[in-house]
Amino acid sequence: MANQQQSNPSDGGQQGQQPQFQQDLQPKWVRLLWFAVLLMAVLYVTQTLFNPQVNTIPYSQFKNKVRQGEVAEVTMQGHQITGRYKSGGGEAADNRRRGPGKAMPFETIAPSMQDPELIDLLEKKDVTIHAKSTKQSWFVNLLIAILPWVVIIGAFFYFSKKFQDRMGGGPGGGIFGFGKSKAKQFEKSMSDIQFEDVAGLENTKKELQEIIGFLKNPDQYRSLGGKLPKGVLLVGPPGTGKTLMARAVAGEADVPFFSISGSEFIEMFVGVGASRVRDMFDNAKKESPAIIFIDEIDSIGRVRGTGVGGGHDEREQTLNQILNEMDGFSPQESVVVMAATNRPDVLDPALTRPGRFDRQVTLELPQKNARISILKVHTKHVTVGDDVALEVVANRTVGFSGAELQNLVNEAALLAARKGKEKVEAEDFDQARDKILMGIEREDLINEEEKEVIAYHESGHAMMSMLLPGADPLEKVTIIPRGRALGATEQIPEEDRFNLTRGYLLDRITVMLGGRAAEQVQFSDSTTGAGDDLQKATEIARRMVTQWGMSDKVGSVAFQYGSSHPFLGRELGSQKDFSEETAKIIDDEVRRLVSECLSKAIDVLNNHKQELDSLAQALLDRETLSKNEVKEIIGKSHAKTAPAEN
Repeated sequence: MANQQQSNPSDGGQQGQQPQFQQDLQPKWVRLLWFAVLLMAVLYVTQTLFNPQVNTIPYSQFKNKVRQGEVAEVTMQGHQITGRYKSGGGEAADNRRRGPGKAMPFETIAPSMQDPELIDLLEKKDVTIHAKSTKQSWFVNLLIAILPWVVIIGAFFYFSKKFQDRMGGGPGGGIFGFGKSKAKQFEKSMSDIQFEDVAGLENTKKELQEIIGFLKNPDQYRSLGGKLPKGVLLVGPPGTGKTLMARAVAGEADVPFFSISGSEFIEMFVGVGASRVRDMFDNAKKESPAIIFIDEIDSIGRVRGTGVGGGHDEREQTLNQILNEMDGFSPQESVVVMAATNRPDVLDPALTRPGRFDRQVTLELPQKNARISILKVHTKHVTVGDDVALEVVANRTVGFSGAELQNLVNEAALLAARKGKEKVEAEDFDQARDKILMGIEREDLINEEEKEVIAYHESGHAMMSMLLPGADPLEKVTIIPRGRALGATEQIPEEDRFNLTRGYLLDRITVMLGGRAAEQVQFSDSTTGAGDDLQKATEIARRMVTQWGMSDKVGSVAFQYGSSHPFLGRELGSQKDFSEETAKIIDDEVRRLVSECLSKAIDVLNNHKQELDSLAQALLDRETLSKNEVKEIIGKSHAKTAPAEN
């Protein structure tokens, strides 16, 4: 399978992991609950300290002490009897330690049946008798009255907090916090990201300098009649640093920064999203000048009227509230709304009109110099070997985003650590790059017959990339299974391309069909291994005919072969803006381009059959060949074929 190096972007920025700051305050109900528990503990300790130590004795011993005349007084409360010995009576040692008149109190429990002799015995021995009601003490009554309510209220708030967290209510909102904003607030000077920490994106930085200047000194612009832009929309592929750039703007301007994802506004309850929008804007206005950053705004900013429920859809109500809040800014409220998306085509026109998101800043994939700068940032804390040249790594990572470059450095470091190395070497970067582009190596057990077919298939791709004048240079060819591919031929453009010629596209299709051509030349048969190649070649040919006007028979016109649905965000192939007769002509032209490229590949390989056999045999022996090894096998004396003329 022919692999043209492509970027598989993932979310991330031009820099590594950034610090997160969020003020996490305890809710009020938590503090009240702790206060109640502390109060109960204080009451319990007080009750324990102020109650004298009591010696518990059996009832029979109590009656003996009364008969011996050692008891001074008793207090009777139900079955419980407490009392005090006379001075010198009772436990002599304890009494002597406690001093005169400080005899240790005692207590005992009377039998369940009343003792009719006890009162007569106490009166006979001149024991002072006190009686108390059987009602509970004030502490016990208070505890019985309050403790259940404390438990119930605490459990209520606890489970409501758990339910709120599960439903996305956010911290600090309590049971009524569904409508509170979940935006993370970065206070002044808490964001340590500056423009100098963001590698590349120089044009984007220049575009955002004016926003920073306005936030730092708004009076200078207002004195000249200038107005603060309401919104800035950052547009670019995933991983190009949109979120990181927004944080750098906040760090440069030294203003509060509110960050939230568009999906965090939407809940199952009606009106929650709009309520959160109002709360977030209110908080930002109180902290103005400030920045609000909404990531993935396309999740709530899609064209209205296309969702389930029409205009009453919860997502659309949230969008309406955002539009209203952006219009509601007064000139004195220095609040800038920044948003990021990789799908600007699906946004509602009311969101992108002047007065809302006044500016759209495009973040492109980094070019060579920018990639070198990004690699320097990510290798700053990595021990890199002397054989690593970042310029070479940048040349081999055409089309990589900032996030992918960060992932490349991390994968190389992990591979080096796994091998027990002290430094990350050039081969680690090469293996990490192959892993990112083609997947991890598989240990498939392939029989010799299939292995031979794969070797000829990849040799066909490699031969085409070496012999065609407009093809991207070959970098590596391998028959080691990686990912879903049984083999791979890797090409790297010599420079970043922005404008593709017709000859280059035809050569690219021919390289893709080189594997199928090699199978037919060697085995006079075809396999399923060319399925992905055919799909990509057909897609390029169809774009050449329908979008780029590169067919003489169809002409220099563009046709829409399937429309992009504004809500679903994908192409619907059933819709087209041309007749059935034109569709047949388009299909014929696409088939002609692909067939002619395949015929050319077969002719080239027939003319270089000996080199094809030698290359396939070398792949069977060594499994992986570099571009220099392929050149030696093919021979430097062979001139490149003439470009295709279709």
